[in-house]
Amino acid sequence: MKQGKPVRKRVFLLLVLTLLALMFWRSDWLGKWMYPIHYRDDIRISSENYGLEPHLVAAIIRVETNYNTGLQSKKGALGIMQMMPDTAEWIVQQGKFSNITPSMLSERADISIEIGAWYLHSLHQQFGGNMIAAIAAYNAGPGAVNRWISDGTWDGRIETVDRLPYGETRHYIQRVVYYYNKYKKLYPEF
Repeated sequence: MKQGKPVRKRVFLLLVLTLLALMFWRSDWLGKWMYPIHYRDDIRISSENYGLEPHLVAAIIRVETNYNTGLQSKKGALGIMQMMPDTAEWIVQQGKFSNITPSMLSERADISIEIGAWYLHSLHQQFGGNMIAAIAAYNAGPGAVNRWISDGTWDGRIETVDRLPYGETRHYIQRVVYYYNKYKKLYPEF
């Protein structure tokens, strides 16, 4: 009986070590399991429609809602890309989208992704292709980001994100960039 316990411990230890070795050996598999991308076709199509990197759209969705549909923020943002209803209405008008209502953002991920990708593209253009400034504007609004850049508070770079006066926006940018880089590594074919 005394030998049974040490044998079980050794077998258990061997199983744990084997599992850990497999996890490191197949780290892409583990990474994809930990960092999945849902709605890949919708993200890919909308990204292509607006000349965006799908990894960036996926990263924003991950930070905004972690791919959960039907969510509404405390401030009233809707859909998996968390658009404010008034911003969504502006996008529908500017982008000449037809038959889309703000309530559809919560009901249909594909519409939320399309509207959000259009807006992200608009911000990307507004900030001269500066991805970091576009991410900041997605969170804080383009007016705030324009003000920070024009008054010298921030230069629009990730290296100086600590200068932003909004802690939420600093954290938001860092999280989006983290997931963007993670997705680029795990899903290069995306």
